[in-house]
Parts: sequence; C-alpha cells; structure tokens
Amino acid sequence: MDALIAEFTPATTLPWQVIVVRLAAATLLGGFLGFERELADRPAGLRTHMLVCLASAVFAVIAQEIVAMPVFGGEQVRADPIRLVEAITAGVAFLAAGFIIFKRGAVRGLTTGAGMWLAAATGVAAGLGLWLVAVLACALGALVLALMRRLETRLAFKPPRHRPAETEGDDG
Repeated sequence: MDALIAEFTPATTLPWQVIVVRLAAATLLGGFLGFERELADRPAGLRTHMLVCLASAVFAVIAQEIVAMPVFGGEQVRADPIRLVEAITAGVAFLAAGFIIFKRGAVRGLTTGAGMWLAAATGVAAGLGLWLVAVLACALGALVLALMRRLETRLAFKPPRHRPAETEGDDG
C-alpha cells in the first residue's frame, strides 16, 4: 500500500517549506506590481498580477522538479529549462495582448500588458529561488509604474487619472 501511495505522490527534490516560501513570495511580489495597476483602476490589477506571478513560479518549481525526477533522467529524455521561460512568455503575452486595445486613434493597455509580463518574469525568478532578481524586478517595476505615472502627469504628457466616484458631485 505504501508503494502505491508513493507512486501517486512523488517526492519533491525541494523541501516543501522552500516551495511554500517561493510560491508565497511570488504571490506577494505580484501583488506589489498589481497594486499600482489597481490604483490606476485598470482591468488587470492586484489579483491578475498576483495570479500571473504565482502561476509563473509554479511552472518554475515544476520545471526544477521535472529535471530532477528519475523517470526523466534517461538518455532518451532531454529537459531544456529554457523552454519553460519561452512557454511562460508566450502564454503571458497572449493574456497581455487581450488588454491592449486600439480605440479612437489611441493604443491603451500597453502598460498593463507590460506589467503582466514583468509579473511573469518575477514569478519565474521567485520560483527558481533567484531572490535578488525577483525582488529587484518587483521593486524596479513598482517604482517605474508609480513614479513615472506621476512624472507623466506633472509634465502634462498624460492627463490625471479620472475617478468617477470623485467627480460625481459628492462635495460633502
């Protein structure tokens, strides 16, 4: 019976605590990136960025585990971890493209799409345990999103955010 259970629950090479920390960190870092998008009232906000980052981390952990599994260790099986990055990039690009629209002569959603792409890259870094890369990518991405929006508004490149709740005559 134990052999049957072991067959359906292969042991991971990474300790479960490491997996938990990597996935939790990816979710948190994705939240930091999505928070600014949420403040900007964009359709892909906090939850979307958190899920993209978490999913990317899950794929990165899975890739590490696949490479270490004895069943994939033979000569006939070759594992190329770079293909994982390509697959995640293609998948997230497909999602991000859904947010990019051309409306009335203007392109919208590019920053949200780029943010999702960065969330995916951050997730892969966290999933692989590349903490410095993950944290720096998240911090720099959040900085770009928050500070550049303010700078663009101040320099009048972009109008200030329009929040319907603030403009509907509720003066108090």
